[in-house]
Amino acid sequence: MTIGITGATGQLGQLVVQNLKERNTDANIVALVRDPKKAADLGVEARVFDYNQPETLAEALKGIDKLLLISGNEIGNRSAQHTNVIEAAKKAGVKLIAYTSLLHADKSSLALAGEHLETETLLKESGIPYVILRHGWYTENYVGGLSGVVEHGTFYGSAGDGKIASASRADFAIVDAEVLVTEGHEGKTYELAGDEIFTLSDFAKSLSEVAGKELKYQNLPVEEYAKVLEGFGLPEGVAQFFAGTHIGTEKGDLFDDSKTLSKLIGKPTTSLKAVLKASL
Repeated sequence: MTIGITGATGQLGQLVVQNLKERNTDANIVALVRDPKKAADLGVEARVFDYNQPETLAEALKGIDKLLLISGNEIGNRSAQHTNVIEAAKKAGVKLIAYTSLLHADKSSLALAGEHLETETLLKESGIPYVILRHGWYTENYVGGLSGVVEHGTFYGSAGDGKIASASRADFAIVDAEVLVTEGHEGKTYELAGDEIFTLSDFAKSLSEVAGKELKYQNLPVEEYAKVLEGFGLPEGVAQFFAGTHIGTEKGDLFDDSKTLSKLIGKPTTSLKAVLKASL
């Protein structure tokens, strides 16, 4: 069996490849990447794979039995990119596609949800057996600039008391690998989130304990929070996007208490404090 991993040099893709290698599976692992030179450290076969070059994709997928389609990072262009991959997979005879979607994509208010849902529909209509892995929020999304937060003593946001059930990228990588090397997942849609539930106020308390310094969470109107992010150096559009995710947080878009992720990986998901300690 040959397993292909798209975006294998990305933060998630590298972890999936590493996890597959550690399992000592007999499967051949292929990194599907834009620049194979960047995949040299992965220690697996690498093939050129660019979502925006559809005429080259079917050839790159030859011999791939199972494909992990990690969603592209070009917001607004992902539906077209994923269409290219799925069409190429049909031509190449791929036997299973596992796709990293978004938690509760069918009802989420997050701007990201639309393209994920479109891709899920494409998969279901493709005729290729599929697994939909609806990833919740990565805890690492909150750790950028933590040293500055600790220095200034305030963690800003606009999520109110919205509940978050995030997990580490490593947790998601384990389940992504799991569905590729075990049976019984075809046709399933998994809602994947962390075991630990917290608000951003809880986040500030945990960060205080880890950093050994009292920190507070300051909730701002979303427009003000976007301006704060711009002040930290984010471009206006990016700042508005991240601020918008906090609106979704308040609505419950990042919450799920099914514990499906920990059940599938066979252990509790990584705690918030563990991620904070590693980040600091």
